[in-house]
Amino acid sequence: MKTVDIYTDGACSGNPGKGGYGVVMLYGSARKELSAGYELTTNNRMEVLAVIEGLKALKEPCNVNLYSDSKYVVDAIEKGWLAGWKKNGWRKSNRDKVLNVDLWIRLEEQLEKHNVKFIWVKGHADNVENERCDVLARNAASADNLLTDENYGK
Repeated sequence: MKTVDIYTDGACSGNPGKGGYGVVMLYGSARKELSAGYELTTNNRMEVLAVIEGLKALKEPCNVNLYSDSKYVVDAIEKGWLAGWKKNGWRKSNRDKVLNVDLWIRLEEQLEKHNVKFIWVKGHADNVENERCDVLARNAASADNLLTDENYGK
């Protein structure tokens, strides 16, 4: 399988507010950037959506090094929270309802297709690709052609 590096970031102006995501995908000398903005959403939703969209863009099963500055995303996978939430009927250990279930389900579908290693990177710490994702996400959130986050608040 090919090995691809994917960097992701989400941004929100207000939380909730206008939001966006940015993705940088690297394979050998090839580079692809993705982004989109939404009228009303949250930062966490954009962080998860960035990962989904990056993985969805892969044309075949791949080994993926996925870099994110979101502890929410990285810990959900690496610490097994996602598996536990699903097992517990989308409830956290304190029995509170898990937020963003629609996105976690979509992410789980993508994780079944690829071998993904999640790597946390410190945000705004001079990681060139993470900084580029941040610019993409912020620009998308401030664009004129914002999409509707259909499942926000559900």
